[in-house]
Amino acid sequence: MISIHHILTIPTDPGIALHDITPQIRGLVADSGMACGFLTVTSRHTTTAITINEHEERLLEDVRRFFTRLIPPGEAYLHNDIELRDCPPDEPENAHSHLLAMLVGSSEVIPIVAGDPDLGDWQSVMLVELDGPRERTVGLRLFGE
Repeated sequence: MISIHHILTIPTDPGIALHDITPQIRGLVADSGMACGFLTVTSRHTTTAITINEHEERLLEDVRRFFTRLIPPGEAYLHNDIELRDCPPDEPENAHSHLLAMLVGSSEVIPIVAGDPDLGDWQSVMLVELDGPRERTVGLRLFGE
């Protein structure tokens, strides 16, 4: 049995940004020598998410616009009442990012088949930054043989 844990570090772009981490995932799987099993991809932050979809620039812009309309950053959210919370005074007003992260989700499980992540032709694994720019980490766990 093979069990590998790896932390991927990604410097993210401002605002809502989708970062394709598929090449790093394919590299990790290839380096592991694993023929079959699964990979768990987990965001390690409350204002980022993990998703699988097409990494195409016009679609990514559609996603950014949709998220901004769905949960607007400028709304009055209780989490943004910094003076009423027990937190540092420079805490960002980012309730919208937390809410979006909950909707998109924090992890994906990808089968490993014949030594390769079992993704469709147009599928990419993406870290979705919802409150950047920041340095973010993604947990990768490979398990199989």
